[in-house]
Amino acid sequence: MTEVELVATALATGQAAGLVGTPRGVVHDLHAALREAVRRRLVGGGHGVRVLDAYETDPDVWWTRLLQVLTASGTEMDDEILAAARAVLRADRRAGHVTVDAVGS
Repeated sequence: MTEVELVATALATGQAAGLVGTPRGVVHDLHAALREAVRRRLVGGGHGVRVLDAYETDPDVWWTRLLQVLTASGTEMDDEILAAARAVLRADRRAGHVTVDAVGS
């Protein structure tokens, strides 16, 4: 899994954890922090933020486009975002949720 795929997977994982009715907790809080870090990274491009928002409503459809936006923004070089993505996936595993390697692959 590439760094960009790691971020996209963590975004989908955190969103899915919230959608299945888990109480606000560690996964939700870490996902919110990741999402905000990504939004800050994409703030220069309004299109990128729109893709991020669309991805969270339908990850299967927006997977490829989000990967393009994240790559173009240099997300794979952002240590804060990568650490936040890893934290979401670790917390989700600890919570007993199943984490896929990559959405749409």
